[in-house]
Amino acid sequence: MAQRILVVDDSPLDRKLAGRLLEKSGFETSFAENGAQALESIAAMAPDLVLTDMIMPEMDGLQLVETVHARFPALPVVLMTAHGSESVAVQALRRGATSYVPKRDLARELASTIRDVLELTQPARDQQRVLDCIAETQTVFEVGNAPGELAALVRHLESDLALMRCFDQTTLLQVGVALRESLANAVYHGNLELDSKLRELDGGEWDRTAQQRMQAPPYAERKVRVLARITRSDVHFVVGDQGRGFDPKSLPNPEDAASLDRVHGRGLLLIHTFMDEVHHNPRGNEITMKKRIHRG
Repeated sequence: MAQRILVVDDSPLDRKLAGRLLEKSGFETSFAENGAQALESIAAMAPDLVLTDMIMPEMDGLQLVETVHARFPALPVVLMTAHGSESVAVQALRRGATSYVPKRDLARELASTIRDVLELTQPARDQQRVLDCIAETQTVFEVGNAPGELAALVRHLESDLALMRCFDQTTLLQVGVALRESLANAVYHGNLELDSKLRELDGGEWDRTAQQRMQAPPYAERKVRVLARITRSDVHFVVGDQGRGFDPKSLPNPEDAASLDRVHGRGLLLIHTFMDEVHHNPRGNEITMKKRIHRG
């Protein structure tokens, strides 16, 4: 099957020239007149590579590169540069473009440049195709109480969500915050059994007590269990600790605006704000969070 190249240029003559050279070399081509059209084509037909001019109306090559890099990170973009666009091309290369070909050298350099880039990026594109085929995935983790372990797990889960293109950058950040807060609650309030009132005391009593209990049984042996399930429609996280638990009904309403002024309860407020569904088990040592996926 021929590899498909999307050619983006507002000049009909230049589009035709580039397309003819690519087709002569065995590639399949499609065309767009500007960056906005290109994004629609990418979403509709999933090309193997984008070849774009730099100077165009509506959305220029630099803006297109930035958007493609953010929304389709495995899709390579090659620039066609003309005299006067060199500085913009350098910016585009720094922001995610893969290579470039001067327009005056298209006949000699275009096909070989495209082949070289496709060969280099094939593993990443294969991985993205496989990830896009995942209907459901579930993983269970057990981590200790060390902050470094928790941070590493959050980064791992954020990376999975980004690779599977579940959320935009803002939503991904918010889900990451909810995960961090739920893990912190599981460790500090669950496994280490720290009272929120310690935070209100001066002198670092909270930190000292946490450090002591991280080294002492039974607290030190306790683990946090995290179940992460990702489907095409939503993401579930279940975070459980091995502490004594608490009565969930005793919690103040985390969605109450007054929670913003309290030292404790901030984590739950963030979790409830950023996730679509949140509930605790009756024992109070497990929280389930759900976030729906809205695909464009």
